[in-house]
Amino acid sequence: MSGIFTSSIGKKLLMSLAGIFLIVFLLVHMGINLLVIIFDDPIVYNRAAHFMSTNILIKIFEIVLFGGILLHVIYALILQAQNWIARPKRYNKINFANTSFFSKFMIHTALIILVFLVIHMADFYFKAKFGHGAEILVDGVMYHDFASEIVDKFKMLSFVIFYIAAFIFLGFHLIHGFQSAFKTLGLDHKKYNPAIQLAAIIYTVAVVAGYSIIPLMIYFL
Repeated sequence: MSGIFTSSIGKKLLMSLAGIFLIVFLLVHMGINLLVIIFDDPIVYNRAAHFMSTNILIKIFEIVLFGGILLHVIYALILQAQNWIARPKRYNKINFANTSFFSKFMIHTALIILVFLVIHMADFYFKAKFGHGAEILVDGVMYHDFASEIVDKFKMLSFVIFYIAAFIFLGFHLIHGFQSAFKTLGLDHKKYNPAIQLAAIIYTVAVVAGYSIIPLMIYFL
């Protein structure tokens, strides 16, 4: 059993499972974030965020989420390092004939996403955790006023550009990662591959568009 944590196949399997977990989380998180632009009253989003931060089941899920992110990052770095070590000398002319465009830059897009994630969490998650975020009292309940903070952030053009660019890079990462995860789990067959590729495209477009429309609507409306 311990071999699953040390073998190359085992690392890919665990990284894929963590990746699928994060794929699902992105949809849930996007749905909550869309509340900021769907409802004019910021308390709707603030209540949803408050529920997410106080519900015991969600708090357990939060631990699993951080574990999934950490696991995905660690195994991705280990596998990439092993690939570099196994091929220390670069070929004079690298043949990418059997490599998709998106798979060539997985480690590069991953590092960009990691930088964005750290900045994003510093802006919202850590502020709330350590009591530095703005708060608002509604019906006797104190809420973190994340909605107003989001609106303030997306009134800055530089942040809007940075945010959308980060999700475009995430899209590049997802469109290959989505397919790769399912292939690692055994769904690598000419019968299923077209459906998986289509699902990857639809999912990626939906996620990038869904997250990008939030800053665009706040900035321009």
